[in-house]
Amino acid sequence: MSQERVAVDTADVWPEDVDEDEGVVLNWFVSEGSHVTAGEAICEFQVEKVSIDVPAPVDGTLDEIALAEDAVVDHDATLGWIRQD
Repeated sequence: MSQERVAVDTADVWPEDVDEDEGVVLNWFVSEGSHVTAGEAICEFQVEKVSIDVPAPVDGTLDEIALAEDAVVDHDATLGWIRQD
């Protein structure tokens, strides 16, 4: 079993058609220690009044939430870490 940690970030889901370079974390749908499946929406952030779901990049356990709800994020922020199965 791999114990590699994989970053959950905003880079792949940041909307290309917005002028803002910052957003805010709205919600975490799972808590630290929860199992997640690749592609499952695990949190959401908002940019210019648009909410964007962030999918888990891999199957695993949400090991760490790096940016909590209401935290400011930029277009390549690391939101958390998943310990890969």
